[in-house]
Amino acid sequence: MAPEESQMDTFLQDAWDYKSCPASRSTTGGWTGAALILGVETCERLTTVGIAVNLVTYLTRTMHLGNAISANIVTNFLGTSYILCLLGGFVADTFFGRYLNIAIFATVQGIGVTILSISTIIPSLRPTKCEIGEPSCIAASGMQLAVLYTALYLTALGTGGLKSSVSGFGSDQFDETDKEERTLMTNFFSWFFFFINIGSLAAVTVFVYIQDKLGRPWGYGLCACAIVIGLLVFLSGTKRYRFKKLTGSPLTQIACVCVGAWRKRHMEIPLDLSRLHNGDDIENEDGEKETKPKLPHSKQFLFLDRAALIDNKDESSGSKIHVMSKWYLSSLTDVEEVKQVIKMLPIWATTIMFWTIYAQMTTFSVSQATTMNRQIGKSFEIPAASLSAFTVGSILITVPVYDAFITPVARKILKNPQGVTPLQRIGVGLVLSILAMVVAALTEIKRLNVAKSHDLVDDPAAILPMSVFWLIPQFFLTGSGEAFMYTGQLDFFLRECPKGMKTISTGLFLSTLSLGSFLSSILVTIVHMVTGANKPWLANNLNQGKLYNFYWLLAIMNVFNLGIYLLCAKWYKYNDRSLTEGIVAEDTETCHA
Repeated sequence: MAPEESQMDTFLQDAWDYKSCPASRSTTGGWTGAALILGVETCERLTTVGIAVNLVTYLTRTMHLGNAISANIVTNFLGTSYILCLLGGFVADTFFGRYLNIAIFATVQGIGVTILSISTIIPSLRPTKCEIGEPSCIAASGMQLAVLYTALYLTALGTGGLKSSVSGFGSDQFDETDKEERTLMTNFFSWFFFFINIGSLAAVTVFVYIQDKLGRPWGYGLCACAIVIGLLVFLSGTKRYRFKKLTGSPLTQIACVCVGAWRKRHMEIPLDLSRLHNGDDIENEDGEKETKPKLPHSKQFLFLDRAALIDNKDESSGSKIHVMSKWYLSSLTDVEEVKQVIKMLPIWATTIMFWTIYAQMTTFSVSQATTMNRQIGKSFEIPAASLSAFTVGSILITVPVYDAFITPVARKILKNPQGVTPLQRIGVGLVLSILAMVVAALTEIKRLNVAKSHDLVDDPAAILPMSVFWLIPQFFLTGSGEAFMYTGQLDFFLRECPKGMKTISTGLFLSTLSLGSFLSSILVTIVHMVTGANKPWLANNLNQGKLYNFYWLLAIMNVFNLGIYLLCAKWYKYNDRSLTEGIVAEDTETCHA
């Protein structure tokens, strides 16, 4: 091999270092850079979960808000955090790049958590302390809530922007064209999921305990310190990172195809594919040819083909087409990529309900725990929000059990090299979430019977003679369901998203978490309005409410949702035929919403 070729092999063709020079394979990227990125994500989880999981008790006990209002504030906060991942991804792909995106939004998150910490220290920023149920208890004022919302939504903005780029920037540290580094990238995603849960576990145990025992200023102050430390760790690796060129947001491509199809809505869809722009002669704004790999034409969503339809306006002398605007003419490959994303939407929509049920583990389940005996021995009391540790623990148990035992057995039984497919994992997650709500409803009926038998129904501050460990099954089932749902969704969206739109896969996944939280808020509001003030399901005093009916409602809704999901999963055809053969017949059609 010539010396020039050997020297070229040490540099990557599609990645640069912090000096904008070609990235050296030996001095940039790899696990050194990826480990620092895992560090900032772990700190982000510590911060976000450390706030969210115990927020409902702060809102009810310190800010003196009702259970339903507090639950909605928590779910809206979480929902906003995840939906802003779409905005963060757009900004990263179009303007800043992933490195700057992480640095900027980690700073924003730090500012938000710092404001939250300060609000717990200054007396004028929270109501006067009083006992729960006292007529003299005054809820937080408009100004106090304004400061709280500012802190929470700055934190949410930072979380969304950071999370949208962390996993992608981590994968950028590995070269997909190198077999060894491609294997390391797979390991990175496994460790990424592991460290997310380690951060969550530390948050629901250590941080929550500090919040309850030492006070919110200490607890939220540590959350602020965690994200600052994560930011410093991340910045310390600047010289080690590999940077990729901005590719533009897939959201822009989707918008271009839809607008182009709408503009030509009166034109007839051609049977002759030669009238569709195949991209051979397309040029971008810089005069460079497009190099996307072509996709075969599909007969689904044919109305979108109009975006690639060539008419007289698009043609010029000779055989070359000069595209004035992608908002008028898209390549057939661009159209097919958008079709593939649309094909995934029915599966996307039917996974939202799981995260609606999951949201109850940080709201009403925590409220239940505050009314139950949490004492261990004579001196230690479990913080109510620390019950979420059983959710995280069940994930950390389920994932290795799945890899070590379930997958090998499934490969033999299903005759599929993949074992349990992504859609099958999602289905298992939905079933476990239904069981979690059934168990939660039965446990709540048991809890209310204990309150009635001891004449404690009218005392909202009473601690019932019933162990908080009765709540463990609903937390455990939800956590096991998350292990199947999270990995199944992530695998599905990463695998099925077209190669040219991979950056949207994480956004699609995280948007289901967001919409699940928002749906929870909507359901809580409707139920609270419909059941009224006389016999409310979601009473401020849980002992006088009918929370079990709300759990039954969620279980029933998810049964119907599961039925729809099974139809869509049966009719969905994977892009990878080896997966399809295990669960879908050859002549099935794709499920349309």
